[in-house]
Amino acid sequence: MAAAPVLDIARARRVAAAVVDPEVPVLTIDDLGVLRDVRDEAGTVVVTLTPTYSGCPAIDQMRDDVLLALTAEGFRDIRVDFTLSPAWTTDWMSEAGKAKLEQFGIAPPTHRAGERQGPIPLSLGVKCPRCGSLRTREVSRFGSTACKSHFECLACLEPFDHFKVH
Repeated sequence: MAAAPVLDIARARRVAAAVVDPEVPVLTIDDLGVLRDVRDEAGTVVVTLTPTYSGCPAIDQMRDDVLLALTAEGFRDIRVDFTLSPAWTTDWMSEAGKAKLEQFGIAPPTHRAGERQGPIPLSLGVKCPRCGSLRTREVSRFGSTACKSHFECLACLEPFDHFKVH
């Protein structure tokens, strides 16, 4: 029986990590924390993704984009798995990704999900990504995607999305 070919998993991970999020194209799936693992299983590149929530409509597009990117780089045996456990959290977003969100005009998560202590979560404000003011208000709990809420800045009067803490 022939041995499985040795795969360059570090290269496969770099390729998968560079795939952009179809809903927020300023972020890669690695920035977002959706890319959980890239490994070699008997000559097959296995990529594991965790959707931002169980009904995420973008996860199928992410899978297809990962498959296309790896195929374009010469990888042939590829499998993309999904896992819901542990559940995705904004704590998995990279600091670079949060900075990219702000530069793109989306307020990044305001704190870490694990920092919520006590019975009543309290948010003191969401900073406007355009002018930096904390004089903002939530217009709708749901923004352009279910992961974001819609805000308005009372200082510069610009609308913006806020990536909700999960």
